[in-house]
Amino acid sequence: MPIRPVEKEHLPEQARAAYEEIERRTGRVSTFYRMLAHKPEILRTFDAFYRAVWAPGALPPKLKELAYLRASILNGCAY
Repeated sequence: MPIRPVEKEHLPEQARAAYEEIERRTGRVSTFYRMLAHKPEILRTFDAFYRAVWAPGALPPKLKELAYLRASILNGCAY
């Protein structure tokens, strides 16, 4: 049975605030985040983690993107 992304009109109430914050901040909610909306706690936790990783810091964004890409390739991630 395939798992489908959660559409905004079918959001669990516990995911609504995080979903709407992501939408406000980015202008849209990606399919990845819509899949995480099935588990609201994971959606909130991952979003906080993602924002922390991409926040300004010691590494420039291009290096963060290369690390992200390399980790994906090493793990066989096609997404």
